[in-house]
Amino acid sequence: MADKKIIAVIGATGAQGGGLVRAIMNEPGCGFVVRALTRDVNSEKARVLAGLGIDLVAANLDDGESLKRAFAGVYGAFCLTNFWEHFSPEKEYAQAKAQAEAAKQAGVQHVIWSTLEDTRKWVPLTDKRMPTLMGKYKVPHFDAKGEADQEFEKLGLPTTFLLTSFYWDNMIFFGMEPKKGPDGVLALTLPMADKKLPCIAAEDIGKCALGIFKKSREYTGKRVGIAGEHLTGTEMAAVMTNILGQPVRYNAVTPDVYRGFGFPGADDLGNMFQFKCEFNEVFCGPRDPGVARSLNPALLNFEAWLMQNKNRIPLT
Repeated sequence: MADKKIIAVIGATGAQGGGLVRAIMNEPGCGFVVRALTRDVNSEKARVLAGLGIDLVAANLDDGESLKRAFAGVYGAFCLTNFWEHFSPEKEYAQAKAQAEAAKQAGVQHVIWSTLEDTRKWVPLTDKRMPTLMGKYKVPHFDAKGEADQEFEKLGLPTTFLLTSFYWDNMIFFGMEPKKGPDGVLALTLPMADKKLPCIAAEDIGKCALGIFKKSREYTGKRVGIAGEHLTGTEMAAVMTNILGQPVRYNAVTPDVYRGFGFPGADDLGNMFQFKCEFNEVFCGPRDPGVARSLNPALLNFEAWLMQNKNRIPLT
């Protein structure tokens, strides 16, 4: 254990961080050991990690001092924020800044910052093609992360900026599964027209992150995009029809219709899909499944993910 480098993992009980924790645990010879950071070390998920012998440390993204203590003595840090916990881009930015400052003070040798594009670089606030949200964002859960990149850059941190993709797991946990229409046929509803959507299994993000830590010298200072596969809505529906054993059609709606669905964050997600659709090459280009596979040879495509998870999708 003493000769292994410590990786501090933010969100160790969540999707991305949890995937990295499991990736390291499942590869004892990888040269790394986990320090799992979580707000509540007594939560059910944290106790599961403790039962596996993982080092658990309490850290709160809103408490910079707790982060500095948690990062002390580590080689690497996997940093992220979760907009959907609080729906505040300002809080996301502050949390990213706190992580960057803690990593700088601790002398962390390699930071992976799980980020996204600041869409305002392509769609300025004056652009009326999509509504401005919260006064100063187009896609709040993207823009604040992208803007926060500068906090890692200006401190001169050895950072890999990891551009993630849409999780297929959103069909299990986020209400984005195909739903039956009035005719009883399942429909996958997305405002993506005929454009491709880069997607990935959430678990594969952690595996790719481990691959980046292994190739630290190659990826420090770089932006790295990952995806399991790029598929159109029609192509996704065809795979689902085959694997689920019942017809699934692609219901292509407009971004305006999607924004009007009314669930929390619908306007944010409507803008997000519109950005991905209208700037498809900009979004797809950096997210190369080949790069992801080089980092994680076990990378799943949609068919393989669906075969593994079809019984977890709540089809109604």
